[in-house]
Amino acid sequence: MLQSAITLLPILWLIVALAVLKIPGHLACLVALVIAAALALTLWHMPVIDCVTSALEGFASALWPIILVIIAAIFTYNLSLRTGAMEVIKSLLASVSTDKRVIILLIGWCFGGFLEGMAGFGTAVAIPAGIMYGMGMNPVTACLVCMLANAFPTAFGSVGIPTVTLTSVTGLEAIPLSYITVIEMVPFMILVPFLMVMAGGGGPKALKGVVGITLVSGLSFLIPELLVARFLGAELPVIVGSVVSLLCTLAMARQRNGKPVPAEYVLNAKSSTASAGGKAPEMKPLIAVMPFILIFVFLLLTSKLVPPVNSFLAVFSSTVKISSSANAGTVSFSWVNTPGILIFIATIIGGFIQKASVSLMLETLAATVKQLVKTIITIMSVLAVAKIMTYSGMISDMANLFVTLTGQFYSFVAPIIAALGAFVTGSGTNTEVLLGRLQSEAANAIGASPYWLAAANSVGAGIGKILSPQCIATAVAAVGLTGQDSKVLSAVLKWALLMLVIACLLVGLLQGTADFWI
Repeated sequence: MLQSAITLLPILWLIVALAVLKIPGHLACLVALVIAAALALTLWHMPVIDCVTSALEGFASALWPIILVIIAAIFTYNLSLRTGAMEVIKSLLASVSTDKRVIILLIGWCFGGFLEGMAGFGTAVAIPAGIMYGMGMNPVTACLVCMLANAFPTAFGSVGIPTVTLTSVTGLEAIPLSYITVIEMVPFMILVPFLMVMAGGGGPKALKGVVGITLVSGLSFLIPELLVARFLGAELPVIVGSVVSLLCTLAMARQRNGKPVPAEYVLNAKSSTASAGGKAPEMKPLIAVMPFILIFVFLLLTSKLVPPVNSFLAVFSSTVKISSSANAGTVSFSWVNTPGILIFIATIIGGFIQKASVSLMLETLAATVKQLVKTIITIMSVLAVAKIMTYSGMISDMANLFVTLTGQFYSFVAPIIAALGAFVTGSGTNTEVLLGRLQSEAANAIGASPYWLAAANSVGAGIGKILSPQCIATAVAAVGLTGQDSKVLSAVLKWALLMLVIACLLVGLLQGTADFWI
């Protein structure tokens, strides 16, 4: 029992280091790596070679595709600043609304949800946060609202990969599991847009005058998501929901044009061209948004929604075994059909259309990589911690500890277990792999529905993901706050804890309704 409790040390260290001691994220995560390795080698008797190769697997998994997509996303944003396209985009968005609360819904909730559904891997936080920061939003606020928005689309991110993975590790049917997952998310899909507006606007007073559009934004996302999950499965719920929500929110925003906006909610966009000593570019809006249009087109055409293209590109991949641990499987690397590569290609083509020179692109890329050095260290360290804790058995022992301690009340803590897994791994998919089977087996042990607790794993994982050092590192890199991870963690912590408490009560109190929904 004591040894199982010790598994929490790396996680507790990260919470204290980031939230209390205010240690920069990359340093805190390096120490966490040392702690995890020391525990694995001593108390869990992990062979040294297994520990080293497991860390190497974590490094490799971090570099490709996670760090790749972060560099690509930030490169896209930085190049749009260099070409002046961001000035045009900001003007375009301002023509829809100058109300910060409406922009939070359009960019953070709708567009962020779409990016998660299509690509995932940090794009849904990095790109919207970068855009809103460029429009004049406080950088911590931009990070906060995008991270809140990202919690629940995570279950169906990257064209449903986390939930599809969950079905494979649990043996449950895809459509009932997808539907139950959305059922458990119903309160959150309505609540989160309101939380975003309050978090971005300074409290409940920010809701005055925008309750209608906020409610429409949430409901128009939720209802299509429910229907698609019920009849089609895991691949499309977030993609369809986000697109419908975007159209409905845009329509509501246009109806608000001409209404006065309180001064405290008016976005005063910074001029990137002015700060660089240049003139605002004379660029057509279509040209300015071309990289983002191409990102959408490429991600769509190469997704599972277009099987011939997806299958062809799947050939360009490698599968290798890096960790020597008996518990380790193989790791797959997709060399072409991965969001980072597709975003790079789209941005380079878009850059040429915007008449950006090769030298400008190379300078921007070099500056982007330099900007992200601390972020890269953070994410590589976190993934190494996750692999060591997984292959040494620490994660499994931690989950079993909760099962033993809670017994028949396990349903009330199932989301917490998932949140801890996501906090360590920073990934909804990895959390499903780590803990999905445990959740369904625990359900059988206490006489609950395996569908209900497997879905609870997805709910908890989404909340834990937005608290993870990996997610925070992605967010701060997008808004130029690299090394100030503690600021963002402090900002998001209370909101995430609120959602986690609600999730625990919902899963625990309503577990008896699972058969009704199925």
